[in-house]
Amino acid sequence: HGTPNVLLRGLVCVGCLLLPTMLMGATLPAIARWMETTRQGVARLGYFYGANIAGAVCGCLLAVFYLLRVHDVTIATYVAASINGGIAGIGWALARRSPYRRGIVGEAGRASRSPGAWSIYVAVAISGGCALGAEVVWTRQLSLLLGATVYTFSIILTVFLLGLGFGSSIGAALSRNIGNPRAGLGTCQLLAVVAVAWAAYQLAESLPYWPVDVTLPTPVWLGLQLDVVRCLWAIFPAALVWGASFPLALAAAASRGQDPGRLVGGLYAANTVGAIVGALGFSLVVIAWLGTQRAQQLLIAGAACSALLVFTVLAAEAWQRGSTGARSRGPNASRRRMITAGAVVLTALCGLLVLVVPETPPALIAYGRNLPTWHELPAFVYRAEGMNASLAVSRFDDDTRNFHVSGKVVASSNLQDMRLQRMLGHIPALIHPAPKSVLVVGCGAGVTAGSFLVHPTVERIVVCEIEPLIPAAATAHFGTENYRLLDDPRVVVVCDDARHYVTTTSERFDIITSDPIHPWVRGAAALYSREYFEACRQRLTDDGIVTQWVPLYETNFASVQTELATFFTVFPTGSVWSNDQWGEGYDIVLLGQRQETVVDADELQTRLDRGDHRAVVDSLAEVGIGDALGLLTRYAVRAADLGPWLEGAAINGDRNLRLQYLAGRGLNRYEADVIFATMVAFRRYPLDMFPVNGRLGRALRFALENPGQTD
Repeated sequence: HGTPNVLLRGLVCVGCLLLPTMLMGATLPAIARWMETTRQGVARLGYFYGANIAGAVCGCLLAVFYLLRVHDVTIATYVAASINGGIAGIGWALARRSPYRRGIVGEAGRASRSPGAWSIYVAVAISGGCALGAEVVWTRQLSLLLGATVYTFSIILTVFLLGLGFGSSIGAALSRNIGNPRAGLGTCQLLAVVAVAWAAYQLAESLPYWPVDVTLPTPVWLGLQLDVVRCLWAIFPAALVWGASFPLALAAAASRGQDPGRLVGGLYAANTVGAIVGALGFSLVVIAWLGTQRAQQLLIAGAACSALLVFTVLAAEAWQRGSTGARSRGPNASRRRMITAGAVVLTALCGLLVLVVPETPPALIAYGRNLPTWHELPAFVYRAEGMNASLAVSRFDDDTRNFHVSGKVVASSNLQDMRLQRMLGHIPALIHPAPKSVLVVGCGAGVTAGSFLVHPTVERIVVCEIEPLIPAAATAHFGTENYRLLDDPRVVVVCDDARHYVTTTSERFDIITSDPIHPWVRGAAALYSREYFEACRQRLTDDGIVTQWVPLYETNFASVQTELATFFTVFPTGSVWSNDQWGEGYDIVLLGQRQETVVDADELQTRLDRGDHRAVVDSLAEVGIGDALGLLTRYAVRAADLGPWLEGAAINGDRNLRLQYLAGRGLNRYEADVIFATMVAFRRYPLDMFPVNGRLGRALRFALENPGQTD
């Protein structure tokens, strides 16, 4: 884990993707060889670029809303390969009907570049960097606003590509008739300055407060349409002007007789290099170091520099022509003064826009898409933006604190949330005879990890968290609840993707407890997949235990059934433990072992009565669990009982990640009570799991068979 490992994974990705992406990138320059570098030919190249982006829009929508949602990665790949094969066949057929004539280029390669062409290449590179950097920043902000589902990311990419495509078509039309394409390119970069400032304002000050109530039972597709409208309103203008820049750059850099393939390839490469730098720089460095506000200020400055570069070179050439001409004091002098004054005004405008870029509100980081439903906000005592997530900590007047990650409350000091977090730790630690090593997936407020600190046999706790800011924030603001987690020498924090860590580590654990973010968040489904649970099983000791958090709120029946069916595929003797409040569903804990789970209630109480477990008893009492009976009555149902209910449920695997598509359509559903009641209706008392050997055993059986009654 760590930076070297991330770089290694990056190199592996490059090795897998470089060849096909190079071939994709070579397509447009290859087509360009059929065009002349005249105004007419350059305009057609712009239309080709727009058509290429239109295909990207269709591919994005087809992949997310059908191929990946209904089928899987393999089918989607076969479809993409088939489409490429069909295009290749069409290309070969066209090549036979209309053979390429090399003479169309004339003295290709020996034609000189247009004056000042270098500035166009640099401007296009800066434009590409700003465009992809902006997409990274705006994806972070829009995922807070819309909910970070796989559909949201698809919509953002689609709208951005749509803007580039329309802009390219507009730029192609302009390049045919515009008097000075280079001035047009500079104007587009100037408009990008305004468009970035517009997007920054909309995403921070306007859109989060639109009266959109996500708690209403809105149809899925209606909600997605509203998301499209909000994306179009905020980011489409900037994408439009960036899309128009490329055809205008082609027209500005073109000279008669120049090889169009080299022209397009060179500009395309410059734009792509800038895009790579922008995407990597803003993803890995800028947001984490400077935050989204400074990132957008940097984008405005970058677009302004691109515009100034184009206009400065243009002015310098005009100045030079005017100085060497006979009428240097005539209209040319006036024109030079106008250009100079325009540059000064442009600089001042950009400086003003940089200063007014708002920061991402802590309320948006905290409550995300639910922000419009909050009328009285708590105080925010912490706010940060990391490489992978945005964080906030809020405090209410009664001292209840919430820990927010990317627009979600992931933990809190509220009694019900505290009970769930402690259950994830104490249940497996007490069922296991003597746990020594523990892996905690997802730090959150650190309460689950901290619950293991009070168990006398625990010697090592590994906390795997992808966002480096979270563990320190948890200790600073939830130190009492997590028993000052980071101050304990037994605790080791690993900043890595949990899926990667579990798959690659050679260490085996007595307990693995997994509390990832909600499954509707894009990427989280990989921590609810069959392959992930299999990897966890392989990392367990012989009597090891796995626990997994599953929410029943903001979800639907199909998602919960998929989560349980997938888990029980790997742990067929698993069980479900509930964090319900007076029978009202909220969230649950799945428990799995390599072997059958057997818990003697009387023996467990004897263990809790020992002096070395005094801290464990106190920890349970803090969340309303007074003894072994109170803990074991949290049992809800087990896999063997749920067979009929889970029949036909989809299995979430790496190839389909079906869960993120199911959960993404159910995040506006609030059916926790119905889901829980339906699940518990299948429960039968598990005599082999809870043997009735004493007083507490009999009391447990009565409590589970007669919920709500007293013995």
